[in-house]
Amino acid sequence: MSQSDPPTSSSETAGLPARAAALDLLTAALSGRAGLEEGLAHPALAALSPRDRAFARALVMATLRRLGPIDQALQARVRKPPPDRVVQILRLGAAQLFVLETPAHAAVSSAVDLAQASNQSQAFKGLVNAVLRALTREPPQLDDPERLAPPWLYARWSAAFGGETARAIAAQIAEEPATDLSLKDPAQAAALAAELEGEMLPGGSVRTGRRGDIAAWPGFAEGGWWVQDAAAAIPARLLDVQRGQTALDMCAAPGGKTLQLAAAGATVTALDRAAPRIKRVGENLARAGLSAEVVTADAGAWRDGRTFDAVLLDAPCSATGTFRRHPDVLWAAKPSDIAGLAAIQSRLLDAAAKRVKPGGRLVYCVCSLEPEEGEAQVAAFLQRHKDFAVEPIASGEGGAPEASRRPDGTVRILPHHIAGGMDGFYAARLRRG
Repeated sequence: MSQSDPPTSSSETAGLPARAAALDLLTAALSGRAGLEEGLAHPALAALSPRDRAFARALVMATLRRLGPIDQALQARVRKPPPDRVVQILRLGAAQLFVLETPAHAAVSSAVDLAQASNQSQAFKGLVNAVLRALTREPPQLDDPERLAPPWLYARWSAAFGGETARAIAAQIAEEPATDLSLKDPAQAAALAAELEGEMLPGGSVRTGRRGDIAAWPGFAEGGWWVQDAAAAIPARLLDVQRGQTALDMCAAPGGKTLQLAAAGATVTALDRAAPRIKRVGENLARAGLSAEVVTADAGAWRDGRTFDAVLLDAPCSATGTFRRHPDVLWAAKPSDIAGLAAIQSRLLDAAAKRVKPGGRLVYCVCSLEPEEGEAQVAAFLQRHKDFAVEPIASGEGGAPEASRRPDGTVRILPHHIAGGMDGFYAARLRRG
């Protein structure tokens, strides 16, 4: 578990295996949903030295954060699209040149070596050399927000939030985020912030710019905190569970929200349909010294008659709000995904409604920037379930930025709403009559 990024000078000393691993990782990241996460677990990456592994990861993240303008620059210099492996080599080479600022001779020669190393790309090593050298003579502009996101997504954000806000959202794509932590005991936030040379955020999260092996940071082994984006920590706080109340976390993995509910004193049941992911919830609970009932089940078809004081549904979604740490989601997402995911969200919301006791609370949230997955879902839910109503979220409640409050009492958190950024989220708190 690491948040390390090497100094850019390491790009000169990293060898061909590190760059080959970066090539495999970039290919995996762009292959579909969860590609980057799966790629990071690939044995070829694990076999590298810690320094080379960190370089490979940093190179891929640099490429993904500026993939839009990199591709535009490459397409202007390549008449006929070469094989996919060659495209990925060119992308990595451009990122080395203009993001990691690797000396031109090292960036170009290493890209040519990568091309030479495979039968699929050997014939294109001259093209790789010519294109990258041409870029060094006319460096591309890689930080224009309007080119950082896929055009179809940028158009959606402009339509939903306006052009100025869309630019502010997209500008966050190029930024390397800090690490946010949630605490088992929020009273320790000031002390932990001081120890990690970080800062306390509204709501109680701690943000630090520290890098390196997270497991070696103060308080990790003791289970005093866990990594959780500041925005992702807000929905569980909005549920406002009290000690002794029952709470259901319907899509629990990897477990940050379950830990929050358990730390608040609730009797928690955590569901997730994926056995490997629910196993992580159990491991995180054990490290934090917290307890919850952990169940492997489809939340929409769970055969259990219980109802709960509080229900949290962090629904499966396009995850377009998580691009700060997972820039690959922007390029893996497709317009057709949103309608399919919206149908799943609707089904899960109906299932969640049945789990809420009379007078109880339901918080629905998604880490998506797409209105169909947030605002539209809640509006349709309220039409179907007349016994529920929005319980308005107060100013600053749970750490939600003031700018995120909507007139209907829900929150639409955008990545630029606080200095240093945060994930994009939508959250609504609903009360059953």
